Amino acid sequence: MRDTRESRLLLVLLIAIAFALITVDIRGGEDSPVDGARQGAATVFGPIESGVSAAVDPVGNAVSAIRDSGERHDRLAVLEEENAELKARLGSDDRSRSRLKQLDKMLKMSGQGQYGIKGAQVIAIGAAQGFSWTITIDVGAHDGIKRDMTVLNGDGLVGRVTTVGPDTATVLLASDPDFTVGTRMEASDELGFASGQGDRPLRVELLNGKAEVKKGDRLVTFGSQADRPFVPGVPVGVVSRVDPSGGGLTRTLYVTPYAAFSKLDIVGVVVEAPKKDPRDTVLPPKPKPTPRPTVTVTVTPSAEAPADGQNQQEQ
Repeated sequence: MRDTRESRLLLVLLIAIAFALITVDIRGGEDSPVDGARQGAATVFGPIESGVSAAVDPVGNAVSAIRDSGERHDRLAVLEEENAELKARLGSDDRSRSRLKQLDKMLKMSGQGQYGIKGAQVIAIGAAQGFSWTITIDVGAHDGIKRDMTVLNGDGLVGRVTTVGPDTATVLLASDPDFTVGTRMEASDELGFASGQGDRPLRVELLNGKAEVKKGDRLVTFGSQADRPFVPGVPVGVVSRVDPSGGGLTRTLYVTPYAAFSKLDIVGVVVEAPKKDPRDTVLPPKPKPTPRPTVTVTVTPSAEAPADGQNQQEQ
Protein backbone atom coordinates (compact mmCIF):
# COMPACT_ATOMS: atom_id res chain seq x y z
CA MET A 1 0.00 0.00 0.00
CA ARG A 2 1.40 3.40 -0.93
CA ASP A 3 1.86 6.02 1.74
CA THR A 4 -1.12 8.19 0.86
CA ARG A 5 -3.22 10.57 2.92
CA GLU A 6 -6.09 8.07 2.94
CA SER A 7 -3.88 5.21 4.25
CA ARG A 8 -2.51 7.40 7.05
CA LEU A 9 -6.04 8.41 8.08
CA LEU A 10 -7.08 4.74 8.07
CA LEU A 11 -4.13 3.81 10.31
CA VAL A 12 -4.96 6.60 12.80
CA LEU A 13 -8.61 5.48 12.86
CA LEU A 14 -7.65 1.84 13.54
CA ILE A 15 -5.33 2.86 16.38
CA ALA A 16 -8.05 5.03 17.93
CA ILE A 17 -10.56 2.15 17.76
CA ALA A 18 -8.03 -0.24 19.34
CA PHE A 19 -7.40 2.09 22.30
CA ALA A 20 -11.14 2.63 22.74
CA LEU A 21 -11.73 -1.14 22.91
CA ILE A 22 -8.89 -1.57 25.41
CA THR A 23 -10.37 1.16 27.65
CA VAL A 24 -13.85 -0.39 27.52
CA ASP A 25 -12.41 -3.84 28.28
CA ILE A 26 -10.40 -2.68 31.30
CA ARG A 27 -13.29 -0.71 32.80
CA GLY A 28 -15.75 -3.52 32.17
CA GLY A 29 -13.77 -6.15 34.09
CA GLU A 30 -15.45 -9.55 34.05
CA ASP A 31 -18.62 -7.97 32.62
CA SER A 32 -16.73 -6.42 29.71
CA PRO A 33 -18.87 -6.03 26.57
CA VAL A 34 -15.98 -7.44 24.52
CA ASP A 35 -15.83 -10.66 26.54
CA GLY A 36 -17.63 -12.50 23.75
CA ALA A 37 -15.06 -11.35 21.23
CA ARG A 38 -12.27 -12.42 23.59
CA GLN A 39 -13.75 -15.92 23.87
CA GLY A 40 -14.05 -16.01 20.09
CA ALA A 41 -10.41 -15.07 19.78
CA ALA A 42 -9.49 -17.85 22.20
CA THR A 43 -11.40 -20.28 20.00
CA VAL A 44 -9.63 -19.12 16.85
CA PHE A 45 -6.08 -18.58 18.16
CA GLY A 46 -5.98 -21.37 20.77
CA PRO A 47 -5.31 -24.19 18.30
CA ILE A 48 -2.67 -22.03 16.59
CA GLU A 49 -0.88 -21.47 19.92
CA SER A 50 -1.02 -25.21 20.62
CA GLY A 51 0.43 -25.94 17.22
CA VAL A 52 3.22 -23.41 17.65
CA SER A 53 4.03 -24.86 21.08
CA ALA A 54 4.25 -28.36 19.64
CA ALA A 55 6.40 -27.08 16.78
CA VAL A 56 9.01 -25.52 19.05
CA ASP A 57 9.09 -28.39 21.54
CA PRO A 58 12.69 -29.65 21.80
CA VAL A 59 11.51 -33.28 21.82
CA GLY A 60 9.85 -32.81 18.46
CA ASN A 61 12.84 -30.89 17.12
CA ALA A 62 15.42 -33.56 17.93
CA VAL A 63 15.45 -34.82 14.35
CA SER A 64 15.48 -31.36 12.76
CA ALA A 65 18.53 -30.46 14.82
CA ILE A 66 20.59 -32.75 12.56
CA ARG A 67 21.88 -30.47 9.84
CA ASP A 68 22.32 -31.55 6.25
CA SER A 69 26.00 -31.71 5.47
CA GLY A 70 25.34 -31.07 1.82
CA GLU A 71 28.00 -32.17 -0.59
CA ARG A 72 30.85 -32.19 1.94
CA HIS A 73 30.85 -35.66 3.50
CA ASP A 74 34.10 -35.26 5.39
CA ARG A 75 34.69 -36.36 8.95
CA LEU A 76 34.30 -32.85 10.41
CA ALA A 77 30.79 -32.45 9.05
CA VAL A 78 29.77 -35.86 10.41
CA LEU A 79 31.09 -34.99 13.86
CA GLU A 80 29.22 -31.67 13.83
CA GLU A 81 25.99 -33.47 12.97
CA GLU A 82 26.48 -36.05 15.69
CA ASN A 83 27.26 -33.30 18.20
CA ALA A 84 24.12 -31.35 17.27
CA GLU A 85 21.98 -34.48 17.60
CA LEU A 86 23.48 -35.32 20.97
CA LYS A 87 22.89 -31.81 22.31
CA ALA A 88 19.29 -31.92 21.12
CA ARG A 89 18.70 -35.24 22.88
CA LEU A 90 20.34 -34.07 26.08
CA GLY A 91 18.25 -30.91 26.06
CA SER A 92 15.11 -32.95 25.48
CA ASP A 93 15.99 -35.34 28.30
CA ASP A 94 16.67 -32.45 30.71
CA ARG A 95 13.33 -30.87 29.90
CA SER A 96 11.54 -34.19 30.23
CA ARG A 97 13.13 -34.78 33.63
CA SER A 98 12.13 -31.29 34.72
CA ARG A 99 8.54 -31.83 33.62
CA LEU A 100 8.35 -35.20 35.32
CA LYS A 101 9.62 -33.60 38.53
CA GLN A 102 7.02 -30.83 38.28
CA LEU A 103 4.25 -33.33 37.57
CA ASP A 104 5.27 -35.57 40.46
CA LYS A 105 5.31 -32.60 42.84
CA MET A 106 1.90 -31.43 41.65
CA LEU A 107 0.35 -34.89 41.97
CA LYS A 108 1.71 -35.14 45.51
CA MET A 109 0.10 -31.81 46.40
CA SER A 110 -3.24 -32.79 44.83
CA GLY A 111 -3.15 -36.05 46.76
CA GLN A 112 -2.53 -34.29 50.08
CA GLY A 113 -5.36 -31.83 49.45
CA GLN A 114 -7.66 -34.37 47.76
CA TYR A 115 -7.99 -32.11 44.72
CA GLY A 116 -9.20 -33.62 41.46
CA ILE A 117 -7.00 -31.96 38.85
CA LYS A 118 -6.60 -31.88 35.09
CA GLY A 119 -2.96 -31.54 34.11
CA ALA A 120 -2.03 -28.94 31.51
CA GLN A 121 0.98 -27.37 29.84
CA VAL A 122 1.58 -23.64 29.47
CA ILE A 123 1.71 -22.88 25.74
CA ALA A 124 1.71 -19.08 25.79
CA ILE A 125 2.46 -16.20 28.14
CA GLY A 126 0.14 -13.23 28.03
CA ALA A 127 -3.12 -13.17 26.12
CA ALA A 128 -3.64 -11.73 22.66
CA GLN A 129 -6.89 -10.27 23.98
CA GLY A 130 -5.42 -7.94 26.61
CA PHE A 131 -2.44 -6.80 28.66
CA SER A 132 -3.00 -8.73 31.89
CA TRP A 133 -0.66 -11.17 33.64
CA THR A 134 -2.01 -14.32 32.02
CA ILE A 135 -0.99 -17.66 30.58
CA THR A 136 -2.65 -19.91 28.01
CA ILE A 137 -2.88 -23.63 28.74
CA ASP A 138 -3.54 -26.52 26.36
CA VAL A 139 -6.83 -27.75 27.88
CA GLY A 140 -10.30 -26.32 27.35
CA ALA A 141 -14.01 -27.02 27.30
CA HIS A 142 -13.47 -30.39 25.62
CA ASP A 143 -11.46 -31.41 28.71
CA GLY A 144 -14.10 -30.29 31.20
CA ILE A 145 -12.50 -26.91 31.97
CA LYS A 146 -14.86 -24.13 33.01
CA ARG A 147 -14.47 -20.49 33.92
CA ASP A 148 -13.52 -19.65 37.53
CA MET A 149 -11.68 -22.88 38.29
CA THR A 150 -8.60 -22.82 40.55
CA VAL A 151 -5.22 -23.35 38.90
CA LEU A 152 -2.18 -24.59 40.86
CA ASN A 153 1.16 -26.27 40.39
CA GLY A 154 3.49 -28.25 42.63
CA ASP A 155 4.45 -25.11 44.57
CA GLY A 156 1.09 -23.50 45.23
CA LEU A 157 -1.58 -21.18 43.85
CA VAL A 158 -1.11 -20.08 40.23
CA GLY A 159 -4.39 -18.31 39.41
CA ARG A 160 -7.90 -18.89 38.10
CA VAL A 161 -9.43 -19.67 34.71
CA THR A 162 -11.00 -16.61 33.06
CA THR A 163 -11.64 -17.58 29.42
CA VAL A 164 -12.30 -21.04 27.99
CA GLY A 165 -12.05 -22.13 24.37
CA PRO A 166 -12.67 -25.60 22.96
CA ASP A 167 -9.07 -26.78 23.43
CA THR A 168 -7.34 -23.97 25.36
CA ALA A 169 -8.01 -21.72 28.33
CA THR A 170 -6.68 -18.43 29.67
CA VAL A 171 -5.54 -18.22 33.30
CA LEU A 172 -5.31 -14.94 35.23
CA LEU A 173 -2.20 -15.20 37.39
CA ALA A 174 -2.23 -14.37 41.10
CA SER A 175 0.37 -11.66 40.35
CA ASP A 176 -2.11 -9.65 38.26
CA PRO A 177 -3.27 -6.36 39.91
CA ASP A 178 -6.89 -7.34 39.22
CA PHE A 179 -6.47 -10.67 41.03
CA THR A 180 -7.89 -11.08 44.56
CA VAL A 181 -8.15 -14.22 46.69
CA GLY A 182 -9.31 -14.86 50.25
CA THR A 183 -6.51 -16.10 52.51
CA ARG A 184 -6.14 -17.74 55.90
CA MET A 185 -3.07 -17.62 58.12
CA GLU A 186 -1.57 -20.92 59.19
CA ALA A 187 -2.35 -21.85 62.81
CA SER A 188 -3.88 -18.48 63.81
CA ASP A 189 -6.67 -18.70 61.16
CA GLU A 190 -6.59 -14.91 60.64
CA LEU A 191 -8.48 -14.06 57.44
CA GLY A 192 -7.54 -11.58 54.76
CA PHE A 193 -7.50 -10.77 51.06
CA ALA A 194 -4.42 -11.07 48.84
CA SER A 195 -3.99 -8.95 45.71
CA GLY A 196 -1.41 -9.17 42.94
CA GLN A 197 1.23 -6.49 42.41
CA GLY A 198 2.93 -7.64 39.23
CA ASP A 199 6.50 -8.73 39.87
CA ARG A 200 6.35 -7.53 43.49
CA PRO A 201 5.14 -9.55 46.51
CA LEU A 202 1.40 -10.07 47.01
CA ARG A 203 -0.31 -7.47 49.20
CA VAL A 204 -2.54 -8.95 51.91
CA GLU A 205 -5.04 -7.00 54.00
CA LEU A 206 -5.88 -8.86 57.21
CA LEU A 207 -9.37 -8.23 58.57
CA ASN A 208 -8.00 -8.04 62.12
CA GLY A 209 -5.88 -4.91 62.51
CA LYS A 210 -4.39 -6.23 65.75
CA ALA A 211 -3.46 -9.67 64.48
CA GLU A 212 -0.11 -11.02 65.64
CA VAL A 213 1.92 -11.68 62.48
CA LYS A 214 5.63 -12.09 61.89
CA LYS A 215 7.97 -12.64 58.98
CA GLY A 216 7.95 -16.27 57.86
CA ASP A 217 4.27 -16.93 58.66
CA ARG A 218 2.44 -18.80 55.89
CA LEU A 219 -0.92 -18.42 54.15
CA VAL A 220 -3.31 -20.70 52.27
CA THR A 221 -6.48 -20.01 50.28
CA PHE A 222 -9.61 -19.61 52.38
CA GLY A 223 -11.89 -20.98 49.68
CA SER A 224 -14.98 -19.62 47.94
CA GLN A 225 -18.66 -20.43 48.06
CA ALA A 226 -19.26 -23.65 46.11
CA ASP A 227 -15.44 -23.79 45.68
CA ARG A 228 -15.49 -21.37 42.74
CA PRO A 229 -13.25 -19.68 41.89
CA PHE A 230 -11.01 -20.95 44.72
CA VAL A 231 -10.81 -24.22 46.60
CA PRO A 232 -9.51 -24.10 50.20
CA GLY A 233 -6.09 -25.02 51.51
CA VAL A 234 -3.90 -24.21 48.48
CA PRO A 235 -0.54 -22.73 49.61
CA VAL A 236 -0.30 -19.03 48.72
CA GLY A 237 3.01 -17.79 50.11
CA VAL A 238 5.21 -16.68 53.01
CA VAL A 239 5.07 -13.34 54.83
CA SER A 240 8.12 -11.28 53.88
CA ARG A 241 7.18 -7.95 55.50
CA VAL A 242 4.59 -6.66 57.95
CA ASP A 243 3.53 -3.03 58.00
CA PRO A 244 3.45 -1.55 61.51
CA SER A 245 -0.07 -1.49 62.86
CA GLY A 246 -1.38 2.05 62.75
CA GLY A 247 -4.49 1.36 64.77
CA GLY A 248 -6.59 0.80 61.64
CA LEU A 249 -9.27 -1.78 61.06
CA THR A 250 -6.98 -3.91 58.87
CA ARG A 251 -3.31 -4.86 58.82
CA THR A 252 -1.16 -4.95 55.70
CA LEU A 253 1.26 -7.78 54.91
CA TYR A 254 3.52 -8.48 51.95
CA VAL A 255 3.73 -12.11 50.91
CA THR A 256 6.26 -13.85 48.65
CA PRO A 257 4.21 -16.35 46.61
CA TYR A 258 5.24 -20.00 46.45
CA ALA A 259 4.65 -20.20 42.68
CA ALA A 260 7.28 -18.63 40.39
CA PHE A 261 5.05 -16.97 37.78
CA SER A 262 7.92 -16.37 35.35
CA LYS A 263 8.80 -20.10 35.17
CA LEU A 264 5.44 -21.83 34.76
CA ASP A 265 5.33 -24.97 32.63
CA ILE A 266 3.19 -27.79 34.07
CA VAL A 267 0.04 -26.71 35.94
CA GLY A 268 -3.18 -28.32 37.11
CA VAL A 269 -6.78 -27.13 36.92
CA VAL A 270 -8.89 -28.21 39.90
CA VAL A 271 -11.93 -29.83 38.31
CA GLU A 272 -13.11 -31.47 41.54
CA ALA A 273 -12.93 -29.79 44.96
CA PRO A 274 -11.98 -31.72 48.12
CA LYS A 275 -14.83 -33.10 50.22
CA LYS A 276 -13.45 -31.31 53.29
CA ASP A 277 -11.10 -28.39 53.87
CA PRO A 278 -7.50 -29.72 53.95
CA ARG A 279 -6.58 -26.81 56.23
CA ASP A 280 -2.74 -26.60 56.50
CA THR A 281 -1.91 -30.15 55.41
CA VAL A 282 -0.84 -29.12 51.89
CA LEU A 283 1.77 -26.62 53.10
CA PRO A 284 5.37 -27.78 52.60
CA PRO A 285 7.41 -28.78 55.67
CA LYS A 286 8.87 -25.82 57.48
CA PRO A 287 12.60 -25.36 56.85
CA LYS A 288 14.76 -26.45 59.75
CA PRO A 289 16.76 -23.64 61.36
CA THR A 290 20.47 -23.75 60.62
CA PRO A 291 22.36 -24.51 63.87
CA ARG A 292 24.85 -21.86 64.93
CA PRO A 293 28.27 -23.17 65.94
CA THR A 294 29.33 -22.37 69.49
CA VAL A 295 32.94 -21.61 70.38
CA THR A 296 34.22 -22.34 73.89
CA VAL A 297 37.36 -20.52 75.02
CA THR A 298 39.33 -21.98 77.96
CA VAL A 299 41.93 -19.76 79.64
CA THR A 300 44.95 -21.64 81.08
CA PRO A 301 47.10 -19.77 83.67
CA SER A 302 50.69 -19.22 82.53
CA ALA A 303 53.36 -21.32 84.36
CA GLU A 304 55.87 -18.43 84.21
CA ALA A 305 53.65 -15.99 86.10
CA PRO A 306 54.90 -15.71 89.74
CA ALA A 307 52.49 -16.31 92.53
CA ASP A 308 51.40 -13.41 94.76
CA GLY A 309 53.15 -14.91 97.81
CA GLN A 310 56.48 -15.22 96.00
CA ASN A 311 56.34 -11.58 94.91
CA GLN A 312 55.81 -10.48 98.50
CA GLN A 313 58.82 -12.53 99.77
CA GLU A 314 61.16 -11.04 97.15
CA GLN A 315 60.16 -7.54 98.24
